[in-house]
Amino acid sequence: MKQDPRKGSDSSNRAKRGESNEAGGKNHDIARQFAWEIAAINVHLQEIRYFWAKALGISGPQWMILMALADLDQGEGVSVKVVSKMLHVDPSFVTTQSKMLEKKGFMRRKASEEDARVVQMSLTDRTYKHIASLAAQQEELNNFIFAEFSDRELSEFTSKLAALKDRLEKASLRVAIGI
Repeated sequence: MKQDPRKGSDSSNRAKRGESNEAGGKNHDIARQFAWEIAAINVHLQEIRYFWAKALGISGPQWMILMALADLDQGEGVSVKVVSKMLHVDPSFVTTQSKMLEKKGFMRRKASEEDARVVQMSLTDRTYKHIASLAAQQEELNNFIFAEFSDRELSEFTSKLAALKDRLEKASLRVAIGI
C-alpha cells in the first residue's frame, strides 16, 4: 500500500503533533496545554488575591505575605527568609513590604532573640480578626472552586502538584546551568 506523500509518514505526523513515537512517551501538546492552564489558573488566583487585598487597602503581594504569616506562624513569628522562600521572592522584597505592612498596623517585626540579624514577623490581632471575618467567604469560594473534588481527590491532586513543583524547580536549575 502506497502512502500519500502529502500526509507524510506516521512518525512525522506524530512529531508534528508533538507526540512521542516511543512507548510511554509524553505528548508535548498536552504538556504545553497543561502549562497554559496553570498560567491561566495563576492569573485567576492573582485576581482573587487582589480582591481580598483591596478590602484591606494593600497590594496583592502584601496580601500574600499576610497569608504566609497566617499559615506559618506558630506563635513565635516567622523569619523574612522563610516567608520569602514560601513566596519565591527575594528576601529584600519581603523586608520592604513587611515594613510597609508594619506601618499600616497589619504586622509586627522584631529581631530574633537568638540572632539579632534575623527579623521575626507576626500578624497583629487586628489582622487576625480581619482574616477571620473573611473566613466564611473564603470557605464558600473554596467549596465552589473545588466542587468537583472529594477531600481524598483534592489531597491526591495537591500531592501531585507539589511533586510537579519540585520537579519544575529542579528543571529550572538544570536550564540555568545549561543542561
